[in-house]
Amino acid sequence: MLGSATSDYGVEHSLESIEDLRDAWLDIGLDTQPSDRSTAESAVAQLYRWSGCPEPEFVWARSPSECARLIEAEGRSEPLVLGSDGIHRASARIASRISRSRDRMDARIGHPRPQWPVTHYGGRPPSDRDTHVLLQAQLWDSLHTSLFDGVAVAIRTLPPRAAGGVTWYGQQEVHRLAFYDAFRRYGLARYRSEDHDMLDVLITLARSTGWWWAFDDVAVMSERPTALHTEPTPGGMHNERRLHRSSGPALEFGDGSAAYVLNGTIVPDWVVLDPTVDRIAVERNVEVRRCAIESLGWDAYIDAAGLDPIDFADDPGNPGCTLQLYAAPNGWGRPGRILLAVNGSVERDGRRRRYGLYVPAWISTALDAGGWTYGVSGADYARLVRRT
Repeated sequence: MLGSATSDYGVEHSLESIEDLRDAWLDIGLDTQPSDRSTAESAVAQLYRWSGCPEPEFVWARSPSECARLIEAEGRSEPLVLGSDGIHRASARIASRISRSRDRMDARIGHPRPQWPVTHYGGRPPSDRDTHVLLQAQLWDSLHTSLFDGVAVAIRTLPPRAAGGVTWYGQQEVHRLAFYDAFRRYGLARYRSEDHDMLDVLITLARSTGWWWAFDDVAVMSERPTALHTEPTPGGMHNERRLHRSSGPALEFGDGSAAYVLNGTIVPDWVVLDPTVDRIAVERNVEVRRCAIESLGWDAYIDAAGLDPIDFADDPGNPGCTLQLYAAPNGWGRPGRILLAVNGSVERDGRRRRYGLYVPAWISTALDAGGWTYGVSGADYARLVRRT
């Protein structure tokens, strides 16, 4: 269980223990249980007290979208101003206090957060520098990708958005908390007492609720999502997850607000619920169009759209698979062709995904189209041993 206890494990901890820690934090970020309202309110009240502000009234809503409507209806939208007036607002004072605490913890860590991934250490115990890199990759980067860049981005697409002020992302911001907490858990950094306390309060908030907003006399609190559907991110080295659901919304809240996501790509609801050739024909976003076609199915789309076949060839990189070249539909904005191929790698469910690639109109053979996607001629592509 994640909490405030500090353990002095040193650097002899195993890779498996860090993976377990990462997965525990990921579970927090993906939690869909109702918020622990009393615990969350106590934590937020503590932040107000530390910032010299009176404890607020608490208003709860079923989603960030509903919070935004409440904030707008009450006329509470405010910019974060750090001038003579803004600095006295609760939102600015709390944000400043949290920011100063992070700066102090960064200084105690005493090592710039590196920007490259780590996969193994060749069987030797990790050094202190290795440990910094490992924690960056396993905790900060992995959780940031799955939660802050994934779930939080999807939530931000749900209208309306809260205007001004500061949004705290609660459970989707655990990459920071996991990273700082790991340094004290493993005895790699000793923070000031006030920073231990701040970290503990923020961990409590992440474990108890979702997004929230601070105003001078009221804190607006959002419930967590009621459903989150994810899948492993292809190529992910540290259990990265991405939103995905092919039969309904990948993310839902209690008020009905929802986001539709296919393989990590946020799409309009029609792409999942009712993809049609007519809708695909007028869609200008290439990624949305691709997802809609895959949702409908390439065979069904080709038949319904009446795509003209140009050439077919055995795929030299994928024995038993065929490269299919078609003329692109007229409504796609520019002349071109579509190469339909089969992924060289097997998906986690054991299947090989079919996908379409846009290629220039001057390409006349399927082999030339396959080669063009790799920057080689069709003749050179034909000599490939295997495509992945």
